[in-house]
Amino acid sequence: MTKALEFTDDGLLRRMMAGDEEAFTLLYRRRQPPIYRFALHMSGNAAVAEDVTQEVFMTLIRDATRFDPARGTLGGYLFGVARNLVRRRWEQERNSFPLPPEDEDFPGNGTGVPGDARGRYGSHRADDEFASLETVGRVRQAVATLPANYREVVVLCELEEMSYEEAAEALDCPIGTVRSRLHRARALLVEKLREPRPLRRAAVGE
Repeated sequence: MTKALEFTDDGLLRRMMAGDEEAFTLLYRRRQPPIYRFALHMSGNAAVAEDVTQEVFMTLIRDATRFDPARGTLGGYLFGVARNLVRRRWEQERNSFPLPPEDEDFPGNGTGVPGDARGRYGSHRADDEFASLETVGRVRQAVATLPANYREVVVLCELEEMSYEEAAEALDCPIGTVRSRLHRARALLVEKLREPRPLRRAAVGE
């Protein structure tokens, strides 16, 4: 094995499985931040995101052989584990952060995104309008209000910049479903960001 291959995800995983603690540390440092961000966006709870992230890597340590490189990337596998753990927490703690409704996919939108490219929010026009409407903070707030199936694809494809193939692997669904949900999610986000923000009520004495 060449030095370069030793530091790929697969190379680090093989070293980790052979007992190399440094390899696990390198893999953790590389993959922990996006897994944590995904769990945080999906749960809206930092403590839950931290727990999920730790459990993802504990799962990898306990049973690394569950990952099959023939079926996809290690990153996609880890996101898939994180997704399942978040949904399990939703089931266990609905009163803490209830599962958003699984809105049906947008009817009649097919499986494509205009231009068949990962342009932000569907078109240049939508992109320009999206960028001019709101700050990053409000965008993230809008993402948090999306139904779970749409929020997942936005977090993976837009925020984490995963390919459709990687997102489909993580979500265990066809690529066409990822495209369809992302198309609908973009439309929902633009609608949400067009809504006027409530005026701040003046305090007494102002």
